[in-house]
Amino acid sequence: MQSIHRQRGQGMTEYIVIVALIAVAAIGVYQFFGQTIRNQTAGMANEIAGQDAAAQIQGAQQAAQGATNEGTRTKGLATYNENTNANR
Repeated sequence: MQSIHRQRGQGMTEYIVIVALIAVAAIGVYQFFGQTIRNQTAGMANEIAGQDAAAQIQGAQQAAQGATNEGTRTKGLATYNENTNANR
C-alpha cells in the first residue's frame, strides 16, 4: 500500500519539475522578445483604432534587433564581467 503512495508522489514531483522548466523557458523567451511583443500589440491596437502605428512598428523593429544582438553574443565564464557590465 505504501509503494502506491510513493509512485503517486513521484509522478506529481516529476510534473512539478516539468512545469517549472516550462515556466523558466517562458520567462527567458519573454526576456528576449517581450518589448517586441508589447510594441507590436500597441501598433495593432493603434491600427485598429485608425491611427498611425509607425512609431510602434519602429520600436518593435529596434527591440527585435536588440534581441538578435543579445542572442548572438558569446556568453560564458570567460566573458562574465563583459556581459554583466553590458546589461547595466
